[in-house]
Amino acid sequence: MPDRITLVTALQGAGWHPAAWRAADSDAERLTTLRHWRNVIVEQDRLGVDAVTIEDSFTAGPTTSTTGDLDTRTVVGRLDALLIAAAVAPATRQIGLVPTVSVTHTEPFHVATALQTLDHVSLGRAGWRLQASPTQREADLFGRRTLPTASGVPVPAPEQIADLFAEAREVAEVVDRLWDSWDDDAVIRDVTTGRFIDRDRIHNAEFTGEHVSVHGASIVPRSPQGRPPVFSLAHRTDAAVLAVDVADVVLVTPGIDGREARAWVDEVRQLEQAAGSTAPRPVLADLAVLIGSTSAEATDALAALDAAAGAPYAVGSGSDAAVLATTVPDLVERIADLRAVGYAGVRLRPLRIPEDSTAIARRLVPALVTAGLRADVASRPAADLRTRLGIAPAVSRYATTASTALTGGVPA
Repeated sequence: MPDRITLVTALQGAGWHPAAWRAADSDAERLTTLRHWRNVIVEQDRLGVDAVTIEDSFTAGPTTSTTGDLDTRTVVGRLDALLIAAAVAPATRQIGLVPTVSVTHTEPFHVATALQTLDHVSLGRAGWRLQASPTQREADLFGRRTLPTASGVPVPAPEQIADLFAEAREVAEVVDRLWDSWDDDAVIRDVTTGRFIDRDRIHNAEFTGEHVSVHGASIVPRSPQGRPPVFSLAHRTDAAVLAVDVADVVLVTPGIDGREARAWVDEVRQLEQAAGSTAPRPVLADLAVLIGSTSAEATDALAALDAAAGAPYAVGSGSDAAVLATTVPDLVERIADLRAVGYAGVRLRPLRIPEDSTAIARRLVPALVTAGLRADVASRPAADLRTRLGIAPAVSRYATTASTALTGGVPA
């Protein structure tokens, strides 16, 4: 775990509150422009946030809980998260770029090569928020499978969730193998012999599973991080088991109660022990935040958004994470408490963008520095995302083979 807390901002549309697009300073009219995303992410980068995650889905927006139809009261329509990350990468310097990419209905080869490309163009700042796509509405866009639901309600049956998670494990394994398929020094550019690569330093990703079968290597040379860090949301026990199996960073959704926050960390550690993990993963707490100058101002602002939406935005009512109408000092205290019980940091979901995302960058970051929870942005050394998150460098599964030091195709 790093010696200072990790701070990640989760970006979604005009903000995580369904009525955020109605706010006076909303940038809702520009959500499909590069200008919007670049402005928000560059500010997070310039002021010292470690990474941004970018939400994505095969649906155009949230759906209603009763019919599964698009909820037209909130933002509908989105850009591809991975393409956003690639587009803003040249405008940023240090921040990690972590798009959400689904493992359902997508080919592992495409997932692997696209994320490798992002890692190259960002010079080692790519990450991947792994996500499954559980609804029939999403499946219908591809026409390859039927996802059974429970009792006619538009949510997947438990056995279907288990199958989707099993598929996710296989996809993550194949992506890892593809990321490792080129040795670091596979590109030799030997003008004398006329060889651009050494074929002995490229390895086929051989995998045959129940859901995925792949034979062959990536088309992208090994990227700066080797394997970009994988993030996975563990909002319940079966998702936590999946996260421990496939992820480098585990995102959990603790409530307000401190005992519950500690219990989540303890559960992840127990699952790691059961899985035989040798190093603890960073665990980040997901919190949805609206930041005001005073507690009363924040509470009133959230109430106004709830009134506009026609329902409160809270756990069990549109949110799977605790929703905090808070001030910067109170949020710093909350983060310090989470740090004390074993969290590596937080992923904050701003209810309003740009108002709350700006408050995170401009007000929360300096307050965390003052509290001794983070180093000043000016003293941050340049680093890839794995290093910034306190994750060990990725060692290729073929490193032992590569260490035979092939020179010109002949062992040295």
